[in-house]
Amino acid sequence: MTDMKNASDAPRKRISLTETDAHTRKRNASEARFKAYGLGAILIGLFFLVVLATSIIRSGVPAFTRTVLEVEFTLTQEQFDAAEKQLFKTKAYQAVFIDAMTQKLTEDGVTASFDNAAIERLLGKIGNDLRGHYTANTGDLGKSVNFILPASSRVDGYFNGRVTRDTLVDSRFLQLSDLDLVDALHDAGLLKQGFNWTFITGADSGVDNPGGAGIGASVVGSFFMMLVVLVLSLPIGVAASIYLEEFAPQNRWTDLIEVNISNLAAVPSIVFGILGLAVFIQFMHLPQSAPLVGGLVLTLMTLPTIIISTRASLKSVPPSIRDAALGVGASKMQAVFHHVLPLAMPGILTGTIIGLAQALGETAPLLLIGMVGFVARGYPDGFMDGFVEPNSAMPAQIYTWAARADVSFYDKAWGGIIILLMFLLTMNIIAIILRRRFERRW
Repeated sequence: MTDMKNASDAPRKRISLTETDAHTRKRNASEARFKAYGLGAILIGLFFLVVLATSIIRSGVPAFTRTVLEVEFTLTQEQFDAAEKQLFKTKAYQAVFIDAMTQKLTEDGVTASFDNAAIERLLGKIGNDLRGHYTANTGDLGKSVNFILPASSRVDGYFNGRVTRDTLVDSRFLQLSDLDLVDALHDAGLLKQGFNWTFITGADSGVDNPGGAGIGASVVGSFFMMLVVLVLSLPIGVAASIYLEEFAPQNRWTDLIEVNISNLAAVPSIVFGILGLAVFIQFMHLPQSAPLVGGLVLTLMTLPTIIISTRASLKSVPPSIRDAALGVGASKMQAVFHHVLPLAMPGILTGTIIGLAQALGETAPLLLIGMVGFVARGYPDGFMDGFVEPNSAMPAQIYTWAARADVSFYDKAWGGIIILLMFLLTMNIIAIILRRRFERRW
C-alpha cells in the first residue's frame, strides 16, 4: 500500500502548449522530409524536361535554316532546245549552269582551286529546279534571272557546324579542298544562310536530297486524319458513354463491355494497325496509304480513351442534379441531355482533345497501312482527294527521316519533332481553355 501511494503521489510531467515536445518534433521533421522529397522529385523532373527540350531545340533548329546560292544566270534559246533533246534533261541543264558558274567565278577572280566537279558537289542536283523554271517560264529565255538554289546537305552541315575541316573525309559528296571554294563563295556574298520555308511547306524529296525535304505534305495528311478521327470518335464515343453510364442496365453483359473497353485502352497501337490492314485494306479494299484508312485505324484506337474519360465526366456530376431534374417532371432523356451532359462537357472536350493528341503522335499503326514518309510527295488536288490520295503523317515522316543513312536527315527528323510538339502543345492548350470556358461550379 505504501509503494502504491508513493507511486500515485509522484508528480506528473506537465505538457506546455507553447513548447514542442519530442513526439511533435519527430512528426514535424518527418513532414519536412516528405516535402523535401516531393520538391526534389519536382526539381529532378524539371531538370530532365529542360535537358530534353534543350536537346530537341538544339538538334532541330538547323532544319529551319538552309544554305543557298544566289546567282544570276542566263539560258539562251539554243541551250534550252539542246537540253530538251537530251535523254537526261535535268543533267543537261545542270551541266550548262555549272559551265556558266565556272566562267563567272573565273572572271570574278576567285583564287580557290575548283573545277566543274567541285561546283557540282557544292550544289547537288539542281537540274530539276532549272528545268522546272524554264519550262514554266519560257519568256525568261535569253534574260538574266536571279536564282536562289539550295546548296548540298554537306555544305549546309559545314555552316551548321555538323561538318568541320578536321572531321571531313573526302568522298564523292564533298572533299576537303571544296571548303576553300565554299569560304570564297561565302565571302563574295553568293552563299548565304536563311530561313528554310521549304522545310515547312515542302514534301519528302527522296533519299538523295535532304536539303529539299519538307514536312508540309505530311502535316496536311495528319490534318485529314484528325478530321476523320474527330468526326467518328467524338459522337460514337460520347453516345456509347451516355448509354453505358445513364441508360444501360447493370448486368453481366454491360460489365463485360466495360471490362473490354478498359482492356482495349491498354492494347498496343500496332495491334490496331494490323487490324486496319486486315479489315480496311485487305477486306474492304480501301485505298492504301490514304488518310481515310489512317483515320479509321486511329478512331478505333482513340474510342476507348474517349469513352473512359466521358464516363468519368458523367460520374462527376452530382446525383442531386439528376434527382432535381426528375423531380420537376423531366424525363430521363431530358435530365441527361439538358442538365447532366452540359455539366460534363468540359471533361468530355478535354478527354477528346487528349485522345486526338495521342492519335496524332502514333506511328506504328500508320506504318502497317503504308503511310510511310516517301509517299507524301505533294499536296492533294482537292479537299475530298485529301482523304483518299496516298499521303503520310508527321510521325511517320519523322520515322522515315530518322531511318535513312544520310546523317543530314537527322536534322530534319529533329525539326519535325519540334513541329509535332508544337501541334501537341497547341491541342493541350485548347483543351485547358475549353475546360475553363465551359466549366460550371455548383
